[in-house]
Amino acid sequence: MSVERREIYRGTVVDLGLETADLPNGHTLSLEVIRHRGGAAVVAIDEEERVCLLRQYRHAAGDWVWELPAGKRDADEAPLLTAQRELEEEAGLQAADWRPLGEILTTPGFCDEVIQLFLARRLRTVPPRPEAHEVFERHWIPLPTAQEWARDGTLRDAKTVIGLLRAIAAPVRGQ
Repeated sequence: MSVERREIYRGTVVDLGLETADLPNGHTLSLEVIRHRGGAAVVAIDEEERVCLLRQYRHAAGDWVWELPAGKRDADEAPLLTAQRELEEEAGLQAADWRPLGEILTTPGFCDEVIQLFLARRLRTVPPRPEAHEVFERHWIPLPTAQEWARDGTLRDAKTVIGLLRAIAAPVRGQ
């Protein structure tokens, strides 16, 4: 499968290009494709079985959105390091126990962004270090409530819904 790419825009977060690709069915297609470094998201669950969710203002959504602590990978940064950094910066938490929950494609129709999901337990509080552009509140939500929010549409962010469902389905260590 050959691909030709003409760059349209390169920013600090995304690289938008026009790609001409030969598809497996023999057709050639011209597509607008966003290339993205990817990121990590963390399902942080405390000893009381509450999950850390951020209520974050998202300009693109035009509203406040409930989300897991998450962020984009720095250049050449391993996904686990991204998860650890973002949990500390956004939620003011560190975890002694980390488990991968797999990866998700956010919008594969036009973007190659992959988010690695992690479950974090055995948490301890540290000073948060939010970036200037981040506007959010940290909340501790009982896991059954978060599950209900995933089902009833209160949670609209895909990485948050999928991360919660995978964390709940993950077997407990040692079993």
